[in-house]
Amino acid sequence: MSRPPRSSLPSVRAVARVVDALPAALFPEHHGAGATPLACSKAFGVAFRTACEPVVPARARRDHWTSLHASLPSIRMALDEDARAAVHGDPAATGLDEVILCYPGLFALSVHRVAHAIHALGVLLIPRMMAEVAHSRTGVDIHPAADIAPGCFIDHGTGVVIGESAVIGPRCTLYQGVTLGALRFEHDADGRVVRGSRRHPTLEADVTVYANATILGGSTVVGAGSVIGADVFLTASVPAGSKILGTTPTTRLR
Repeated sequence: MSRPPRSSLPSVRAVARVVDALPAALFPEHHGAGATPLACSKAFGVAFRTACEPVVPARARRDHWTSLHASLPSIRMALDEDARAAVHGDPAATGLDEVILCYPGLFALSVHRVAHAIHALGVLLIPRMMAEVAHSRTGVDIHPAADIAPGCFIDHGTGVVIGESAVIGPRCTLYQGVTLGALRFEHDADGRVVRGSRRHPTLEADVTVYANATILGGSTVVGAGSVIGADVFLTASVPAGSKILGTTPTTRLR
């Protein structure tokens, strides 16, 4: 695989500034520090275009920003559903303000939803770098190509892994340590890994996956309304309404 010249690589600091500007652009009333929504949006646009300079030609940068800017209202709508899901799903949440200001899962989803939109524009490295900034800050590792419907609640977040081809339906809840991963990698005739294949599972609507559960495989589908218990290791599809539980620990007196 060929490497681009160093001069054509994005700056890590510039991409981090995109992530830094993102909360205010999406939630100016909470993260804007008194700035107007327009000023927050402009600051985010400047950060995005600056990060793109080494890898995207000038005209394409303008076109990409136009497309990304147009998608921000729909991204905000999805995040509003994510935030409401957190309030509904967490008895400790005092309200939307706390979720928007404090919850690492919502921050990770905010970065992901914007990175996913940039990835869809054909700009691949910058959203991967954005994902790693969010990963380092929250412990939530989401590939920017993963497809996550609105109303997602990632509680606590630490150790959550969502792979490249994973699909998460509406109103799903994931607790800490959940992995939506690959069961195996396909190889071509020369033994090289085949890229771009479906390797990660699908969660249909209203699925709950409890802490440290592992769900693997591109053909694995968790049916709507199912509950996957803590520490479950799942590599096969389950129908809608399933409840999959791990082994109950036994108590022995010494």
